Amino acid sequence: MAGQMADDARSIFSRAALSLPPPHVSLDLLSSGVCVRCIFRLFGVHGDFYSCPFLTGPGLHYFLKLQNGCQAGISENGHSSFGLHQCSTSEESDVDQKYCSICLGILQFPHDLYLGEGTSEDNFSIDVFVEKIAESIKIANYHIDGFFLEVSIPPVIVANERSIWSYMKKKYDSEAWFKNKSLYNQISLKDALRLSITESLEKKLGVKSGANSFHICLAYTNSEASLILQNSLRKVQSSNRRRTEKENVVKVVDQCGNGQVDSREQLCSKSDAAILKELSSLDDHTFFDLFELPPKKASNSCKLMITCYRMPMFIGGRYLKFSRKVSQTLWIIDDERMGEASVEEIVGTRALEICRGDSYKFHAAGREDIDVMVRNLEVVGSEAWNLMRVGEAEKQKQYAALVWISRPLIDEDLQSISSVNNMEISQSTPIRVLHRRSPLERKRIIHWMKIEKIVGSSQFFMLHLCTQAGTYIKEFVHGDLGRTFPSIGSLLACRAEILQLDVTDVKMDFKLVKLRFRPYACRACYEGIPSCSADVASYLFLFVFILYYLCPKELKLSIIKLKLHLG
Repeated sequence: MAGQMADDARSIFSRAALSLPPPHVSLDLLSSGVCVRCIFRLFGVHGDFYSCPFLTGPGLHYFLKLQNGCQAGISENGHSSFGLHQCSTSEESDVDQKYCSICLGILQFPHDLYLGEGTSEDNFSIDVFVEKIAESIKIANYHIDGFFLEVSIPPVIVANERSIWSYMKKKYDSEAWFKNKSLYNQISLKDALRLSITESLEKKLGVKSGANSFHICLAYTNSEASLILQNSLRKVQSSNRRRTEKENVVKVVDQCGNGQVDSREQLCSKSDAAILKELSSLDDHTFFDLFELPPKKASNSCKLMITCYRMPMFIGGRYLKFSRKVSQTLWIIDDERMGEASVEEIVGTRALEICRGDSYKFHAAGREDIDVMVRNLEVVGSEAWNLMRVGEAEKQKQYAALVWISRPLIDEDLQSISSVNNMEISQSTPIRVLHRRSPLERKRIIHWMKIEKIVGSSQFFMLHLCTQAGTYIKEFVHGDLGRTFPSIGSLLACRAEILQLDVTDVKMDFKLVKLRFRPYACRACYEGIPSCSADVASYLFLFVFILYYLCPKELKLSIIKLKLHLG
C-alpha cells in the first residue's frame, strides 16, 4: 500500500513539475514555509492535483532532491518512501512546519482549523475536512439537489502572496524562467480550495456542485495575523496624518476654547474591503518597507466557520380583490395599523415557518388588495422580478368606479363618455401623495369608458374604464383642483366625486419562468380549483414553496395534504 501511495505521489509531482520553476526555487519556497498547494497555484498548476492527499512538504522536497540527482530514500523493495513519513535530515525537517506562510493552513486542512486541537502532520486531512462540512449540513437538516461553495478569506492572505512574489522577484528576476511569470497568472486560493474538496464533497453529499441556490459558506479568519496587518497599514496612515495633525488640533482649540484636544481617532477594526483597497494602493517601495520578504513562518492557522444558506426564492402569482378590510401589504400610518390583516403577513409568515427562512419580502404591484382568489401560482426565477418592471408602463388596467355628479345624468353624457378612445390626459402628482412623491407631470392614456346607470338614481352611476397603468383614477374623476385634465368633471361640465373604486382586470401577459426542477405533478393539484379563500390561498402558496425544498420521495405526501385541506 505504501509503495502504491509513493508511486501515485511521484506521478503527481512529475506532471506538476512541467509548470513549476527550477527545483532550487521550489526548495527555496518550501524552506520559506510555503505549502505544496500554494506553490502549485502560485505558478498556475492546473488539474486534479489539489485534491490529492499526498501533497506534503516532505513529499515535494524529496521529489525535488531526486530531480537534482539525489537518490537517497529508496527503500529495499525498490520503492521510495517519498516523504510519506517524517523527514529525518535537518534540511528536510526545516520544511516540516505546521502552517503555510501564505495560506495560514487553509490549503493544509488541519484539524484545529475548527476543533481547537493541536495539530501534527498526520492530522492534515481533506477527508476529515469534508466530513465536517457534511455534518454541518446534516445537523441543519437541509434537503439539497446541489450546492455552491462560497469562500471568504482574510486580507492577510493577499499580503502574504504579494510578499512571497516580491521576494521571488528580488531574488530571481535575472533568471530566464522568471521573465514570463506574473502574480496575475496564479490560481486564486479560493479556486484552489474548491479544486481540493469539491470532488470529495460531491461524493459525500451525493449531489453535484454548480450554480445552485444552496450555498455552503466557508469563512476563514485569523485575528492575530489580521491585527499585525492592520498595525502595519496604520504606519502609512500615521505618516500621512502627521502632516495635518497640528492643523487639526488648532482648529479644535479655536472652535471649543477648551485647550488643546488630540484629534487622532482610536484604533478600530476595518472591513476586509477597506484593507484590500489599502493594500492595492501601496507601491512596491512602501510595501517592502512595511512587510517582511518573505513573510514569517506561521505558527497559528486560520479558524473556520461553516454556515449554510439558500439564495432567495421567488414565487409569483395573480389574484382578484373582493374585500376592503385587509390590505395587500402591512399598512401602518403614524404608528397605527390600518386594517385587520394583510396578504403579506398571511402568506409570508407561513412561508417563513415552513421553509425555515430568515426573512421574506412581499412585493406588490398595483393597488392595496385583500382576501385573494389565487389562480395558477407558479414557482418562478428571479427573471420574474424584472418582468414585473418591464410591463409596468405597457399594461392596462380596468376599473369599476361608483361616481356622483352635481346634476342629473342625461343621455348626451352617456354618448360623450362612451365616445372616448385612447384619450391622453395630463396628471400632476396628486395632492394626496405630494408629500411622498416628486412633483411631476405625467401623460396617461384612457383607452375606453362607458357608463352604467343605477336604477332609482339620477346623480349616481357606475363608470367602467380601461386605462394605462399608473393612472390616478380618483383624480381623473374629480380633477384634483385642476391638476388632472381632462377629467370626468370637465368632460361633463359639472362637479364629480368618486365614492368607491374596484380593479376588475389587469391586461398583462405575466409569463412566469418555470424552474427546471419544479415537479409537474403539482400543477394538477391547483389548476382545477377556480378560487379559494385567503387561508386556503396561503396554503396553496406555501405548497409551491414546499415542493422546492422537499425530496421527490416526499412529494406524494405533500399532494395528499393539500387535497385533504381543500376537501
